[in-house]
Amino acid sequence: MIVAGEASGDLHGANLVKEACKLAPDLRFFGIGGTRMREVGVETLVDASAMAVVGLVEVVTHFDVIIRAFTTLKRIIATDPPDLLILIDYPDFNLRLAKVARKAGVRILYYISPQVWAWRVGRVKKIGRVVDRMAVVFPFEVPFYEREGVPVSFVGHPLADAVHPTMTRAEAQDCFALDPSRRTVGLFPGSRRNEIRNLLPTILAAAGLLKERFPGLQFILPLASSLAMSDIAPYLEDSGLEIKVVEGQGYDVMQVCDAIVTVSGTVTLEIALMGVPMVIIYRVSPLTYHVGKRLIKVDHIGLCNIVAGERVVQELIQDEAEPERIAAEIEKILDDGDYAAAMTAKLKTVKERLGSGGGSERVARLALEMLTT
Repeated sequence: MIVAGEASGDLHGANLVKEACKLAPDLRFFGIGGTRMREVGVETLVDASAMAVVGLVEVVTHFDVIIRAFTTLKRIIATDPPDLLILIDYPDFNLRLAKVARKAGVRILYYISPQVWAWRVGRVKKIGRVVDRMAVVFPFEVPFYEREGVPVSFVGHPLADAVHPTMTRAEAQDCFALDPSRRTVGLFPGSRRNEIRNLLPTILAAAGLLKERFPGLQFILPLASSLAMSDIAPYLEDSGLEIKVVEGQGYDVMQVCDAIVTVSGTVTLEIALMGVPMVIIYRVSPLTYHVGKRLIKVDHIGLCNIVAGERVVQELIQDEAEPERIAAEIEKILDDGDYAAAMTAKLKTVKERLGSGGGSERVARLALEMLTT
């Protein structure tokens, strides 16, 4: 059984399954995942796109979907338990499921740690009680688990292998019908529907301001696999802007961009690995924000900044995430070559710290080891 509750987990789960099936073709995977996991043969009982929400208020509004998914997997664990349970991130759901699986005697591999280094450090003890092994993707996560005696392996970040364009920049520009003589700004509004509702109108308003200042600017938006065109079409129509929407091919989209407006999340690591200057924005419900502000123990929310250990990329959070400020930061990237070059140079630090690749294969081997010992 494998559980990935959102788009980034779907990607990492698919890569894990692909590597595991190379090593042991007779393996069968089922659980919660999205398009990518289905493409590699995972039987998805629940679609990850229905589970992908962030924030206290947001989770409450999706509670019925989440509880049905939990009940489904709990029943399977009780009646026909899997040989191994692989949990990918998504901690509030997955740690509860791990507790159920532990009681049923199912072995548990947790891949991609909850961000215990950012908040709720005490959660490490809870994880240690219900998980047989942790596979972490950042080297600085290892000491947190070692201190509590939790078996842990640093496997390297799977994005070190995954982030590669499939075309040259010129080929991608031609494929997406972009004019190579004009500058391009990428709009990355996220993979969750509540992110689209909360942030896409703001991103589009910022794009409108940029279009006034740079009339030749062109915009491109990659549509996440967890979303449909119908999720974003009304917002695009209301904006009155010409925006090229591309399904899939995210890394090819990144490489044609001179600057990117992105929501916070794994995507900031992907953009960092592609070396593209960006601004990070995020907004959640006021309640979620005020509770989180008291609990979060890190200086940055952007993963690329956390990994770099400094504010390489500007973060505009909550009330700061407004069109004028977003547009001003993109304008600075486009107008100030030294500023953009310095940001790109510092983003190389992120690449160096994510490992040398092979992470998906290493975690697949861990899973097979747990299945056979």
